[in-house]
Amino acid sequence: MSFNSLGLSQALLKAISKKGYTTPSPIQQKAIPAVLQGKDVLASAQTGTGKTAGFTLPLLHLLSENPKEKFRPIRALILTPTRELAAQVYANVKEYSEFLNLRSAVIFGGVNQKPQAATIRQGIDVLVATPGRLLDLETQGLISLKRVEIFVLDEADRMLDMGFLRDIQRVIKLMPEKRQNLMFSATFSPDIKKLAHGILNHSVQVEATPENTTVDAISQKVYRVAKGLKTNLIIKLISDGNWKQVLVFTRTKHGANKLCEKMVKAGITAAAIHGNKSQGARTKALSGFKSGAVRVLVATDIAARGLDIPLLPHVINFELPNISEDYVHRIGRTGRAGASGEAISLVSADETTFLRDIEKLVGIKIPVDILEGFEPDPNASTEPEKMQQRGARNNRPRNNDRSTSSSSTQKKDSARRPNRNNDSRRSDRRN
Repeated sequence: MSFNSLGLSQALLKAISKKGYTTPSPIQQKAIPAVLQGKDVLASAQTGTGKTAGFTLPLLHLLSENPKEKFRPIRALILTPTRELAAQVYANVKEYSEFLNLRSAVIFGGVNQKPQAATIRQGIDVLVATPGRLLDLETQGLISLKRVEIFVLDEADRMLDMGFLRDIQRVIKLMPEKRQNLMFSATFSPDIKKLAHGILNHSVQVEATPENTTVDAISQKVYRVAKGLKTNLIIKLISDGNWKQVLVFTRTKHGANKLCEKMVKAGITAAAIHGNKSQGARTKALSGFKSGAVRVLVATDIAARGLDIPLLPHVINFELPNISEDYVHRIGRTGRAGASGEAISLVSADETTFLRDIEKLVGIKIPVDILEGFEPDPNASTEPEKMQQRGARNNRPRNNDRSTSSSSTQKKDSARRPNRNNDSRRSDRRN
């Protein structure tokens, strides 16, 4: 099948050809026709398989068929959970709409809102946004969503699972009841599907691959290691392997900073990216990593969604995530678009249950290795980990990447916005 057979306009086909694409991915083959028919769509596919184009291309086609050139209200709204993903989606919208008479903009927190508001005042057809900044600008009367025709939730499971449900409900009330709704994500748990179907109307579910599975092109491996030896082991792996581009995941901001400092002391160029970093620092770190100036990018789960790094060869879980689905998204940063990649997890005794849950979710037994000199502690207990896991489950959505605000501010925020993931949300709301 070719893109020509999907019913897209010549202007879009020209943009697709310019990017070098000839054959649509499975999720694009299934989703694009359904969106073009005006149906609400719930789409699930492995990360790195072209989901963004799966909603961007038909969305732009539908808008271009009924132009509003004189006065351009916001006709399509795309919500994402993080700044990085918003910027990436916006870049895709710009590229695919190059030969169309459509305008677009992106808004998120952490930067001055004035340029964003000025762009919107000039009239735009497509808005890509994070929930916090969107609601901030709407409250100030700088944005109207009364003419939205198409509403997209990108990484829908993450949006709903991170505590954005109330914000999404607020946004929905600001839009016309009659509109097309699209939800795209790599994973959908039964609970998330239930919530999604409360928003979608007579939706079509499309699925390119089994949910919660990992890409076959990704080689997965576990190193069993004593907790206190993890830092030395990761430095040895990167140094001995002469790896030039490695994305490393930690659970906390403090852990990311600490590991980054130790990498630098060991002679490995590294940068950290997380919610306490300014938008400028995050952009600089990511740019340096993509260019090769930085060998190692140490990130919290805020970076698990939205980082599109072509041909990324290595992902390392310095610590396993509490929530199994996050493992799928983390390692999905490699092995994208058919390329091969390697995902390594350093697992200490107190993460044994996390590993079992991950293997159950992805449906495979991940190969285990032990390096001489980095053996796991035979006396280490898994009991503390069990208690930690129980607490994490009882308090979802989790906040492992905890903000460093004062206790009084935390209490005030908690009262106003319960169940909030501080790393992504409070960063997006900051002006």
